[in-house]
Amino acid sequence: MALNPFISDAAAKAATDAVCALCNGGTIQIRSGAQPANANAAASGVLLVTLTFSATAFAPAGATGGQASANAIGSANAVATGTASWFWAFKSDGTTAVFDGSVGTATADLILSAVALTTGGNVAVSSLTYTSTE
Repeated sequence: MALNPFISDAAAKAATDAVCALCNGGTIQIRSGAQPANANAAASGVLLVTLTFSATAFAPAGATGGQASANAIGSANAVATGTASWFWAFKSDGTTAVFDGSVGTATADLILSAVALTTGGNVAVSSLTYTSTE
């Protein structure tokens, strides 16, 4: 028999909200290079900038669950020059990875106005969406 479980909208909402709550007061590392195979893998690329989530990192997931948008994220100056291609979201301890995703100017998990970052240049997130993989 095939393994093909599906979860309800209510379960998807609960799972999404639980993952996003782990980011409360946490940070986002924006990096260059190839995104690792999963959020448990070692970091790759150059760390370009670290940004801080608000105390309540994400708005609650919608009624059908599975997706949530980040609340305001603080801006910061880039610590290196490079092309932003992926990010890691961390718990408030700054070391426990929660999830990672793509960076771009459109059609990405984390949206910036430009992906070419320069040391000392200000970096601000236009939007960040967490999408459950369930």
